[in-house]
Amino acid sequence: MITLDIIRKALNLNEFDPANAQETMAPHPRGMFPENKDKPPKEAGVLALVYPDMDSYSLILTLRSEHLGNHSGQVSFPGGKKDPTDTDFIATALRETREELGIYDKLDILGHLNKFYIPPSHFTVYPTVATMPYKPICIPNDNEVAEVIYFPLTELLNPYIKGVDEAEMRGTKIRLPYYKFGEHKIWGATAAMMGEFEQRLRIAMR
Repeated sequence: MITLDIIRKALNLNEFDPANAQETMAPHPRGMFPENKDKPPKEAGVLALVYPDMDSYSLILTLRSEHLGNHSGQVSFPGGKKDPTDTDFIATALRETREELGIYDKLDILGHLNKFYIPPSHFTVYPTVATMPYKPICIPNDNEVAEVIYFPLTELLNPYIKGVDEAEMRGTKIRLPYYKFGEHKIWGATAAMMGEFEQRLRIAMR
């Protein structure tokens, strides 16, 4: 059972290496493409929204619509590119979650996961973790969201949902760890950030 106190504890660990925790589920090898070396990365904010579900907590994920340019058809946290009007990455994550899922409820910000750089899109993503006291009613934007996925946090502790695929990018074989949930494979930046969340929860539950 994962409680809100455990989640809070997980996000406030001492002597924890979040970057190393992300690498357990991140694509490998991973590095900046040569053409982007002199360009500052674009920046995005995403929201890891958790809510009480039976005697534990679940997490909201989305399946991105197939026609979107970057990362179409992939499972992700709600979120997107930082707008000049956004005061910070929390504001970005909340605004994008409203736009994608129609969630306007008051949320309690619990903390943050480590930022993560994505080479193919040249984005650095900043994840915010928030909660609400009940399961949100999602009204997905069909232009951006193909499906809303309700992921029990306890599944992060299930070793049997993990696997590894291989892909080729620019002539290099890439190792792609993933979480398997139903018919979905969660990989890339989302899996890396969930990998950090997983490691935090494991330590907090000891």
